[in-house]
Amino acid sequence: MTAWASPRCGAWATAWIDRPVRRRLTGAILVLVAGTLLLAALGSVLLVRRASATTAEQQLYTQAHALADYPSPEVFLHSIHVVRYVGQYRALTIVGLSAEGTFTSALPPGLRGLALDTPALERNLAVGGTTGNLVYVLIPLHLTTAQKAHLTHPLPYEDTAVLVASRSRTPPVGGYGYFLLIALGCLAIATVVAYWLARRFTRPLLVVASATERIATGDLSVQLPVGPRDMPEFASLATAINDMSVRLQRARDQQRLFLLSVSHDLRTPLTSIRGYAEALADGTATDRQGALAIIDAEARRLERLVGDLLDLARLEATRFSLDAGRVDVVGAVDAMVRQLSPAANALGIELVLPTGSAQSLEVVTDADRLDQILANLVDNALSFAANRVELRVWAEQGLAFVSVEDDGPGIPKGDLARVFEAHFVSDQARRRRRGSGLGLAIVAELTTAMGGGVRAESPCGPAGGTRMIFWLPVTGPSARRSAER
Repeated sequence: MTAWASPRCGAWATAWIDRPVRRRLTGAILVLVAGTLLLAALGSVLLVRRASATTAEQQLYTQAHALADYPSPEVFLHSIHVVRYVGQYRALTIVGLSAEGTFTSALPPGLRGLALDTPALERNLAVGGTTGNLVYVLIPLHLTTAQKAHLTHPLPYEDTAVLVASRSRTPPVGGYGYFLLIALGCLAIATVVAYWLARRFTRPLLVVASATERIATGDLSVQLPVGPRDMPEFASLATAINDMSVRLQRARDQQRLFLLSVSHDLRTPLTSIRGYAEALADGTATDRQGALAIIDAEARRLERLVGDLLDLARLEATRFSLDAGRVDVVGAVDAMVRQLSPAANALGIELVLPTGSAQSLEVVTDADRLDQILANLVDNALSFAANRVELRVWAEQGLAFVSVEDDGPGIPKGDLARVFEAHFVSDQARRRRRGSGLGLAIVAELTTAMGGGVRAESPCGPAGGTRMIFWLPVTGPSARRSAER
């Protein structure tokens, strides 16, 4: 996998680490191949030995029957020594079998002491088998009394003459050297293939390990190249690591911007509080009541910011509860409009709930959390609206929808999908009022926990504008439930 070349500075270290891994993988493949070859060789030897024994036994049986059925027994009996030599028999002789089932003549070497089936011989049946490398066949002969008397070792007339033929069995191949040669050749090929496979598998993994270690140390610029010849699994792994690196880099940048924004939001009211407190302390403040009012307003601003931070921390840690009950969404929206109308009027903005909205729409949810969602969305809209903020309520497919629309400059297309991220800071337009910047992130977390969702739409009109829409299920549990996840 040439596309997975490691960085030049770490090439030597990667190669050093790669050696034991490659050796282990190569060794494992070789052991597997060697074990397979050994089992295959043993099985082949056993099968070959069995096949050769069966073949030799059948050949000897056929030849012995042909000798036993020779048309001229006298000629065969006088030339039995020649036949044994020409046929390469280890033994070819005639022995006697008494009526008691015992041999009256000595059996050839290799057959003595064997448990032969003498009852079958008494029934004029042939008997054969294999012992070690020796194949043997015993066939009863029909000889006259005169023929038995003229044998090299004469037999009593009452004994049964039995032709005994045996032959040494030789392997059908030239020994075990062939198996050894083939095994060595297979092992040599397996060594080359195993080394190549080990290199192909270990190099990408070690490069991935090196890349993740660099990411763990804070180097989020790591990007692993993905080539067309890479294995699909390793290509997917590299793509996932690259995506993780990009996401971590983005999250770190967003967190840095978020901390800068929060630090500024905290420093400004603290500076005002300290300045007016010092002025009151040294008596230089001419308007004591005005100074106290500013201190109180800035302290409330700090309290609100800290509360937003705590809410976001709880939501992201998913440790909060929902006190579910029946809530009229239209009534909650109408109450929020009446509550925030004075602040909107002070900014010169019209905050309205058109009469065309639903008259009543009940859902099972947490009333306080619903008010928090509405307050955050309306507060965000008032920060950007030019003249008007409009709220609407409707039901559709078992869901209750609420929209908050402003006529502000709108949201850039590239930022639209990120406005609900906790650490996202947009540079879109000047806000009329500074806030904590955490309201939309809290809305996203709350709506998800309540079984609904939220989305942003922009532009909404010729001049821009933004529409925030959230939805909640109409039905749900009527008792208090925990939202711990």
